Amino acid sequence: MRHDIEAPALSDATESDNMFTSVDPRDGTALGMYRITNATEVSGAAERARSAARWWDEIGFRGRREALLEFKKAIAGEADSLASLISAETGKPHDDGFIEVMLTVEHLDWAARNASKVLGPRRVSSALPSMNQKAILEYLPLGVVGVIGPWNFPAFTPMGSISYALAAGNAVVFKPSELTPGVGMWFEKTWNSVAPGHPVLQVITGFGDTGTSLARAGVDKIAFTGSGATARKVMAVCAETLTPMVAECGGKDAVIVAEDADLDKAAEAAAFGTVLNAGQACASVERIYVAEAVYQQFVDTLAAALSRARPGPEDTATYGPMTLPRQVEVVRRHLRDALDHGATAVMGSLDSVRERYIEPVILKDVPDDSPAVQEETFGPTVVVDPVRDLDEAVERANGT
Repeated sequence: MRHDIEAPALSDATESDNMFTSVDPRDGTALGMYRITNATEVSGAAERARSAARWWDEIGFRGRREALLEFKKAIAGEADSLASLISAETGKPHDDGFIEVMLTVEHLDWAARNASKVLGPRRVSSALPSMNQKAILEYLPLGVVGVIGPWNFPAFTPMGSISYALAAGNAVVFKPSELTPGVGMWFEKTWNSVAPGHPVLQVITGFGDTGTSLARAGVDKIAFTGSGATARKVMAVCAETLTPMVAECGGKDAVIVAEDADLDKAAEAAAFGTVLNAGQACASVERIYVAEAVYQQFVDTLAAALSRARPGPEDTATYGPMTLPRQVEVVRRHLRDALDHGATAVMGSLDSVRERYIEPVILKDVPDDSPAVQEETFGPTVVVDPVRDLDEAVERANGT
């Protein structure tokens, strides 16, 4: 079942006219067109944010709490609409998009309700020579925070930076991924319905150059989520002006299964993590190290669990397509290299990698220096290896 979405109407503009198109990765359908925000426009957004930040700071924790809870209420009230937009831009099933919206709402709720408790002025003990004096600890907002968001969880993940920056008294300029610009614009439109005339949350759209411009726009901090390679590039730009940066990057996540584990539960959890968002999550399961005594039993149980996972464009599918088209070739390359160097496919094969969708793949006997072990695959594939004991499992899990 497909759901109606609210997205910008297509125009006659083309990408050469400083516009780009957002598409549905399930079938390539065009969803909307968005501006490629240039450096001058990014700087203008940062200046407007700095002006709005002064008002936002002055209304205090109580005022910000009220506004953020209204923002949360507006998002929750249109959860189905936002979930449909997330589903359209990422390809994930609608229910997965809806869960993401609920997690997004939780971020906002916690930030709004707890900011004054965590950051508000509080008295601290004075040293003995100053016992007749009073000491107060207080946190002040930085001013303007630039947020560069990812495409795999385009609402939940950036809201982890946006909500806390806002609750602390900062204005935010948010650059969503070029694959999911509609979600970012939806947030800006919804914020403007709550606090019209106060551009405390602005969205800029575009590609890598727009993100670079944001890092150079004089913001007081950058919050980035994405690959390690891109994080290094953003970090280098931030270093030019000593702009602080916080980065959440990917990894090669491992599960360790001990001999006395509940193998049914362990396999179900590992299967869920393997195909979570088609494996396109920084916490997806990519490697599993299993005690030798229960290795074969676990592999069989995992294969049975993953056999029930089905990718597809329908909302009833377990997971959707590869949102980033070029990621398909990364997955194919990792599988081909592993199989060419002695690995065995317990489940699936190279044929599991199709144009848009990838069936679950389980590999064993993969060399430790293989990209399938050393590099983030970001797809619904998993390497399962036996280990002597938990010490070896920990050593290999930390070996990338």
